[in-house]
Amino acid sequence: MASFAILPFLILPLQLDLSMAIVTPSSSLTTNGNTWLSPSGDFAFGFRQLGNSNLFLLAIWFDIIPARTIVWHSNGNNPLPRGSKVELTSSNLVLTNPKGLIIWQANPATPVISAAMLDTGNFVLKGNDSSTYIWETFKNPTDTILPTQTLDLGSKLFSRLTETNYSKGRFELNFSNGSLELNPIAWPSEFQYDHYYSSNTYNADPYESGYRLVFNESANVYIVKLNGEIAQFPDWNRINYTGDNYYRATLGFDGVFTQYSLPKNSTTNQGWWPVQSIPLDMCTAIFNDIGSGPCGFNSYCSIQENRKPTCDCPPGYVFLDPNNRLGGCKPTFPQGCGLDDGRGDPEELYEIRQFDNVNWPLNDYERLSPYNQTQCEKSCLYDCSCAVAIFDGRQCWKKRLPLSNGRYMRTGFSKTLFKVRKEVPPSGYCNVGSDKEKPVLLGALLGSSAFLNVILLVVTFLILFRRRERKVKKAGPDSSIYFSTLRSFTYKELEEATDGFMEELGRGSFGIVYKGFMRSSSGNAIAVKKLDKLAQEREREFRTEVSAIGETHHKNLVRLLGYCDEGSHRLLIYEFMSNGTLANFLFTLPRPDWHQRVKIALGVARGLLYLHGECEFPIIHCDIKPQNILLDDSFSARISDFGLAKLLLSNQTRTRTMIRGTRGYVAPEWFKNVPVTAKVDVYSFGVLLLEIICCRRSVVMDLEEGEEERAILTDWAYDCYIGGRIYHLVDNDKVAMDDKERLKKWVEVSMWCIQEEPSKRPTMKMVLEMLEGFLDVPPLQSPFPLSSSGELIRI
Repeated sequence: MASFAILPFLILPLQLDLSMAIVTPSSSLTTNGNTWLSPSGDFAFGFRQLGNSNLFLLAIWFDIIPARTIVWHSNGNNPLPRGSKVELTSSNLVLTNPKGLIIWQANPATPVISAAMLDTGNFVLKGNDSSTYIWETFKNPTDTILPTQTLDLGSKLFSRLTETNYSKGRFELNFSNGSLELNPIAWPSEFQYDHYYSSNTYNADPYESGYRLVFNESANVYIVKLNGEIAQFPDWNRINYTGDNYYRATLGFDGVFTQYSLPKNSTTNQGWWPVQSIPLDMCTAIFNDIGSGPCGFNSYCSIQENRKPTCDCPPGYVFLDPNNRLGGCKPTFPQGCGLDDGRGDPEELYEIRQFDNVNWPLNDYERLSPYNQTQCEKSCLYDCSCAVAIFDGRQCWKKRLPLSNGRYMRTGFSKTLFKVRKEVPPSGYCNVGSDKEKPVLLGALLGSSAFLNVILLVVTFLILFRRRERKVKKAGPDSSIYFSTLRSFTYKELEEATDGFMEELGRGSFGIVYKGFMRSSSGNAIAVKKLDKLAQEREREFRTEVSAIGETHHKNLVRLLGYCDEGSHRLLIYEFMSNGTLANFLFTLPRPDWHQRVKIALGVARGLLYLHGECEFPIIHCDIKPQNILLDDSFSARISDFGLAKLLLSNQTRTRTMIRGTRGYVAPEWFKNVPVTAKVDVYSFGVLLLEIICCRRSVVMDLEEGEEERAILTDWAYDCYIGGRIYHLVDNDKVAMDDKERLKKWVEVSMWCIQEEPSKRPTMKMVLEMLEGFLDVPPLQSPFPLSSSGELIRI
């Protein structure tokens, strides 16, 4: 039986030789863009530029699809500058930098006769024996395997460090000792922690043990035992293969091994769709007593709609590296014992911020029981070692930094109590001694010959400090208060990054957004928002937006990277969202996939929930609409444009302000001169949800005769729902109609969101729980007011 299992893999190279483009020795490629293509054009071998930098990877990628996804690379830890070269010689394949130094090479044991880029995605070197390959990328994988590829015992995949950084990352897939295992790595070393997933296919009897991992031509992934028996992953299903899709299986930078598919003949810039993955819940899979867990230290892990993990920082903490969400978080204030030396009451220096359902289960150093919440909070406040306490209703668990294995847990009663400093001491503050010691120190200075030198240094310092202070005041009032955690850019840097503000991405009521590139090794794309020059009003908007976004950290918000506050120039620098606005995604043909729309709606809801109740200061966005929802590389929703945001103090729930927002999305209370609440965002979200469901704008005036009833989306949607014509809303979208239970429920949720009376609208927490199915939708009421005769009043 074993011989039958092995035979197909022995004859595979002979079959593949029928579809290869031959490369002969002395052939070479440089960074000028030339490639070696597979016969079908599906795959390319050559240099890939990293962003807009001058750095390149030697790589293989899907060349026929817009995403041009990389499936293999050679020099992830050492990207090369322009002018580098890869050459096929009679003895090897060698990669050199512009100075001719060898950076990487493939050295087969026998002379090279030719090479080829195959239609399978495998780049191979051939010798005199045409029945075998003397070297191939399939036997030297990086983070991805493809159909027809196998992994023998001892093989491994390694993750990238981040989505755009191809250095070896924090996770490995190892096929050894008969089982496939996923291991976290003590990065930047190569030490493996205990595995967080295993196929458990090892057996003491070698014939009963796994010996090969197979990704077959029909896109199914499984393990073959030496006796020929096939072992499926318990959490994976067999693929119903039709040949209409591309497939790949990749160990992501987040440690999840995922199989993806992508339609070959898609007419849109569609992203890869995750088919299945292991582990099912990365956030709870890792539970080691050493190491940081699935995310970096002092952060926590939560699962997104697509089952992918994401890492976030708790209140009062920010990412160590904004470009690496797995790199851990740090407090924005001094932390630990010895900082205050008894200065003041801990309850005056620190406060407790509650952040529920998050835990770091392996960081407990003290358990107090029975305790109430007040006792738990005070115990942490007065304990210099305590960074956070978990209160479960009876017990108080105290934890110290660094926090590891953080995870969000939806179930169970627990309150996470973070100790956060009320006022951060000035940078560099150090209490060197008590007041009694100061006269001694002063006497020593007075008695020393260096006293005059000290005075001179102090005077010089004060002069320089006053000059700098004047410059800061000219640049913008109290800017240090708002921007302490963000990078400050000069106007010249941004002018260079945007090539003189050349490429416009969009325009809003507060300025124009331009595309740029970081002038660094990363070369990451950025979006630069250049605010209009209307002095006082724009000053306020600028500071409001920076202070709001600078303190927010959530996977469904566009991240603010920095700012420019120089002279009359006010600019904001955001991460670039490659897939544009939700408006462009929704309102173009063909109609976007229903499941992608579901994912986007849930993402917007989660982002709004965070703004309303989970960030440091509650924020009302005031202008939720498709143009202000951006889509990242994976088509996840990111809320943008906080220029209209209203920050509320901790004891405020309402605010009076001028009418804000956009026609079609504005809640009725804006026009009544009454205090508005976060319910105005709930109203706008209800309209947005209908737009996502229907793939049409909230107001459409250029309709054909007889279709005037469809002009206002909210009216038409209600009429369709009441009349039992809900299928009209999705224009007979088969996938949406197959999900009719969710469709009906979501239309009902949208109707609750657009109730005339704000008090009848649900909170965003209730909205999200209804959308996710954790909360039943109450019987629907008409969202519109009624006249005395019972007729609807259209507004």
